[in-house]
Amino acid sequence: MENRCKFWVAKKNRFCSNSPFKNSLFCGNHTPRTNDQWIPCPIDPSHCVLQENLGGHLKRCPVVKQAQSLSTQPFYQKGVNAGKEDEQQEQETLNVTSEMKRNAVYSLNIPEFFEVIRKIESVHARICNDIKESYKVPEACGLWIKGEVDRNVPFQEKHVTQQASMLGNLEEFGVLERVVGKGEKCGAVEPSENSNGVPAVVEFGAGRGYLTQMLADCYGIRRVFLVERKAYKLKADRSLRQKESLILERLKIDIEDLNLSAVKSLQGLPYIAIGKHLCGPATDLTLRCCQVNERNVDQCGSNCHLKGLAIATCCHHLCQWKHYINKKYLTSLGISKEEFHAITWFTSWAVDADHSSDLSDDIDFKLHPESIEKEECNEDANGVEAIARNMKAIERAKLGFMCKQIIDMGRLMWLKEHGLETQLVKYVPPSVSPENHLLIARQ
Repeated sequence: MENRCKFWVAKKNRFCSNSPFKNSLFCGNHTPRTNDQWIPCPIDPSHCVLQENLGGHLKRCPVVKQAQSLSTQPFYQKGVNAGKEDEQQEQETLNVTSEMKRNAVYSLNIPEFFEVIRKIESVHARICNDIKESYKVPEACGLWIKGEVDRNVPFQEKHVTQQASMLGNLEEFGVLERVVGKGEKCGAVEPSENSNGVPAVVEFGAGRGYLTQMLADCYGIRRVFLVERKAYKLKADRSLRQKESLILERLKIDIEDLNLSAVKSLQGLPYIAIGKHLCGPATDLTLRCCQVNERNVDQCGSNCHLKGLAIATCCHHLCQWKHYINKKYLTSLGISKEEFHAITWFTSWAVDADHSSDLSDDIDFKLHPESIEKEECNEDANGVEAIARNMKAIERAKLGFMCKQIIDMGRLMWLKEHGLETQLVKYVPPSVSPENHLLIARQ
């Protein structure tokens, strides 16, 4: 006890177990220092460093080492999926924050605000009429649905429901197929198409990888690539690596910088792309990453192509015009860059109401300027802000969902333009998750 740090760890009801510095009662983690000694790291502000040690830290910062290591990988290509080749040849470097979007909306006068609302209603009525409910509980996922999985595997019913429905929709769409054989094992479609017997799976924004864990458990996938820029604890990797027939590769890289055709172990294989809750622009980056083009064919051969895709979209308020996959389509509908920013900000309203039922069936949504103007909403500096704050939660949520669907329909149309058969469905009830749009596609 004498050789331990004297800092009391309340959560563990004991002193810190580290050794103290010489001539100090505390270890390096708990030595009292004034706040002004610490400054954010200039390379990565997510961590801080002592000002007196800044020079040395910049030479050995882990972020620098990771970036240097990543730059040597053949599949790293800075900004390859960023979308800088957009139609207007814009070279934007900074993201438009939610605060900037909100301020832009509040700076509109009332007639301009309602013109944006009317345009959203009009566009939604034209293009978003075929989004069906498709809640699936596939037989192949019975082990997970019943909770009969390894005790070491995290089990949360709402996540399992979402994952199972994603795979069930892929199965119904013909991308996955439950093949019953010895031991009632399952496989994927076209088992004789390549030497490994089944297509590879690439999970984008994989996080801990438990969507892939379910896919491997229930459909016999043999080759897996997990794409994730962050480091996670309690990953599914350990469990996946224990499967003798499965080959796992984790790519620690931002989707924006991933040249998928340069991943050597994927070359020559068809693959299925999946992603659960790919936040904001990550969906657009993923679609662009999976784009089949001449480069893929030249580097990988004719068999290296996308067989199918399932992406559960979310966090549309984070979407950026510079990354959005189908600016051309939105522009053809009369939606400008500024209106796109407003639409993405409105999507954050989708969580404002009670989601015990599907809002799309609850109300016939219309905003009427005449009725609102009677409620002391004059054309002053706070006019639009007052209107937004006085709207009913269900009205805000309805508008938010309209905007989400417009954004996702643009993505669907982009996939169609590239020759894929596509669907946009609601894959779980809103009571499970209000982020319930699933984009599925196949060749």
